[in-house]
Amino acid sequence: MGKNDTPRVIAAFLDSGIGWFLARLVLTFVFWSAGLAHLIEFQHSVAELRALRLEPAGILNIVLVATLLIGSLMILFDRWLWLGCGILSGFLVVAILLAHPFWTMQEPARTPHFRVAMEHISLIGGLMACAVAGRLRDLRR
Repeated sequence: MGKNDTPRVIAAFLDSGIGWFLARLVLTFVFWSAGLAHLIEFQHSVAELRALRLEPAGILNIVLVATLLIGSLMILFDRWLWLGCGILSGFLVVAILLAHPFWTMQEPARTPHFRVAMEHISLIGGLMACAVAGRLRDLRR
């Protein structure tokens, strides 16, 4: 087997609609589950936003829920996938700046916020890869 050879069964899964959907479902899980949690626990989420000094917290929570759910749905339904990936990537950048500004903190708070920021950056990479894969799949059709 050469460097770029993919076993047939793996290639079939990766090329399938089921594989493509499952990849998008797993990638977006963190976003749509958070969106639902912020919706279900609305008042708790508003309190979290207030703790970050983000006002008007109620309206911002609505924007947060809409961002997470709409971005996820665009990716899940493979409609304007690139835009859904961009929306969620933008959300992650804003989350780093507002909720995880590790560069302004002292230990012991700095390290956990740094780790979350690095996870957010990795998710942005995953969203970029999803947008690229979606574009390549569109070109193959």
